[in-house]
Amino acid sequence: MLPATAPVIEEPPFGAIPLSDVTFPARQEHIVHHIIFPHLLDTVRSFLSVVVIALFVLTFIVQPFRIPSESMERTLLVGDFLLVNKMAESPGGSLWFWTLPYRQVHRGDIIVFHFPLQPGEHLVKRVVGIPGDHIRLINGIVYLNGKAQTEPYAVYRGNYPDSFRDQFPTGQFTDPGVDSHWWLNVRRNLQDGEIVVPKGHYFVLGDNRNNSRDSRYWGFVPRENIVGRPFVIYFSVRSVSPTDPSPLPGDSLAHGNSLVSALLDFARWDRMFQVVR
Repeated sequence: MLPATAPVIEEPPFGAIPLSDVTFPARQEHIVHHIIFPHLLDTVRSFLSVVVIALFVLTFIVQPFRIPSESMERTLLVGDFLLVNKMAESPGGSLWFWTLPYRQVHRGDIIVFHFPLQPGEHLVKRVVGIPGDHIRLINGIVYLNGKAQTEPYAVYRGNYPDSFRDQFPTGQFTDPGVDSHWWLNVRRNLQDGEIVVPKGHYFVLGDNRNNSRDSRYWGFVPRENIVGRPFVIYFSVRSVSPTDPSPLPGDSLAHGNSLVSALLDFARWDRMFQVVR
């Protein structure tokens, strides 16, 4: 029998590093980024949700309007774009009365309403008289329940003399612009030379008193005709009003026809997001 031999242990060559002492870098996993596109059905649902919300807001809460005439200057200018709060002045019996804010119409409120003579047309005026009020105008000044009113928002631009407009109500003079039915109803609502606002109706005037066709010419606004109250000007396009004074020639240099100049002159940027009062 061959003699048993001890196991042979090989020594590493001089200068070599034992295998047990060698560290190998960790293997880096390759991360793949996947772009997940929304499912078509989810996209349609999201779009329909936005549409439904927008329709709800525009139907029940706010509505945009544009000022086309100068009858409310200088409170509202031609070219102003308004957001009207339809809930603030909505009738108390409306569907959303218990869930959204509501208050009664007050004197001094600016309201948007359906024109009584043409319900498809919207007008904007200021409420001067509420049900039960006695109103008359003397030299253009409003007398409410026998007291002259201080109206800082009212302007009286130069215009032709008009006794019907400035001495309302009067039976001595008339105006070709007065609605014939209203002319007959004026006498039915007179007491001691003052017109009395009936129940469920409002007497409105434009702030630009000499350039406004308002309750003096066509009558009261029924409560159910009121759409809402404008609360903010969200944009304003610069437009020339017939009541603006003609500018005098000056020596200031023009901006030229640059794009920047056109953008600056296009809108009244200082009126954006201005609260309506």
